[in-house]
Amino acid sequence: MRPRRRPRLSKVAHFFTPPSGQKRRAVYWPLSPSSSNGNAPLAAVNARSSVPVISAADTPFGLQSVCHTLASSNAHLDRFAWLGDGLAIALWTRDTKEDETVYERPGHHTLSCYLDGGYRTERQKMPGHYGAPSRLCALPGDHESRWWVRGHMHFMHLYFRPEHFTRRAVQELDREPRELTLADRTYFEDPRIASLCQSLVNEEWQSPDGLLRTNETAHEVLSLLLRGQGVRRANVALKGGLSAATRRRLRDYIDSRLAQPLTLGELSGVAALSEFHLARMFRESFGLPPAAWIARQRLDRARTLLRTTTLPLAQIAAQCGYANASHFSHRFREAVGVTPSGYRQAIGV
Repeated sequence: MRPRRRPRLSKVAHFFTPPSGQKRRAVYWPLSPSSSNGNAPLAAVNARSSVPVISAADTPFGLQSVCHTLASSNAHLDRFAWLGDGLAIALWTRDTKEDETVYERPGHHTLSCYLDGGYRTERQKMPGHYGAPSRLCALPGDHESRWWVRGHMHFMHLYFRPEHFTRRAVQELDREPRELTLADRTYFEDPRIASLCQSLVNEEWQSPDGLLRTNETAHEVLSLLLRGQGVRRANVALKGGLSAATRRRLRDYIDSRLAQPLTLGELSGVAALSEFHLARMFRESFGLPPAAWIARQRLDRARTLLRTTTLPLAQIAAQCGYANASHFSHRFREAVGVTPSGYRQAIGV
C-alpha cells in the first residue's frame, strides 16, 4: 500500500490562552521547509528564508498581539529570536500599496526601529508625519493605535514585558516602579538607540554567542529607553508598598551585602516591619518577592564582573553570594543558558 501523502502546509497555527478576560485565539506563523520536520529546536532564525515555529507554551502573554497582527497582514517575518530574560526580537519586511494596521492593547511593550523605507507610513492620529530609516516608535502594552502602511518597509521590533521597567525603575532611577511606564511615542529620534538597534540586526542571532551579545545590547537599549521615554502614569493612586526611604534603604542594604546570606527576618529589621508585611509590601514596591529580587541582583552583579573583569570564577562566586564555583555555575547556566566561562568568552572579556 502506497504511503499517504501529507499535504504541504504554508502556515502553522498555535493556540494559546491569553490573560483573563480575553478570548482564546490562534497565532498563525509561516512554516518553512527547513522546520517542517518538527524537530528543529526553538532558537533564532537566520537571515535565510526560514521563519520561526513558536510553541504556545513559549509565547509570553501579550507577545502574540503584535506578532499576530503583523502575521495576519501582508508583513513577512524575516528573523526571530528569544533573547532570554523575557525579551524577544523580530525583523519584519512589508510591501503593500496601502493597508491599515491596528494595535489594541497588546499587553507587552514594543520598540520599533525603521531600517529601510516607511516614507509613506503614518499613524492616523498624526497625519503627515511619516517614517524613515532610524526613526523609532515606542508602543506601550496598554496603547491603541491605527496606522496607514504604504510602500516598502523593513523594520525591527524589540518586545519586552512591562516588568522590565519595574526593576529598572528601582535600580537605575530610584523611582517608585508602579508610577512609571513607557511613553507612547511615534517617530522620535535617538541616535544612540538607533545605532544599538542596527547592532542588534547585524548580530548572528542563530549562534549561542550571538544571542548572548544580542541580549546584552537589548538590555542597554532598555536602560536608555527607560531614561529617555519613561513617563509617570496618569491618574495612578498608589496603595500599599514601601515608602521611598524604606525602599531605598532596603535596596542599598541588599546591594552592600550580596556576598552574604540574607534572610527575610534580617530585611524586616532594616525596614522596621514584620516579616509578613515586608514580604507583601516588598513585592508591591520592587516588583518581585525578596528572594527573587536578591537572586536577580546576584546574577546581575555576576554578569557585570564576568563582562568587566578577569577575576577567577571562584572569586566572583564569593563576591555574589554563591556557595562555591559549582553552585555559581549551576545557577548562572540555569538563568542565562550558558556557563559563566561560556558567557565571558561570548561577551569578549
